[in-house]
Amino acid sequence: MEQGKSINTARRVEVGEADLPLHCPRPQDMLWNAHPRVFLPVEQRGEALCPYCGTLYVRKGGARAGH
Repeated sequence: MEQGKSINTARRVEVGEADLPLHCPRPQDMLWNAHPRVFLPVEQRGEALCPYCGTLYVRKGGARAGH
């Protein structure tokens, strides 16, 4: 296993500001090329579901407030 990488087996992942813009798979995932990279708009609703692997990403603090 590559150092600093992990196999993404979680089906629910909490993400923060440092993870934005969010895409799946994430760089720290061991299987970064398991499916095409897709950007997920987690800021809009506070959560986003990857259409390829089904991982639910939840933004810490919820959705961003609108202008």
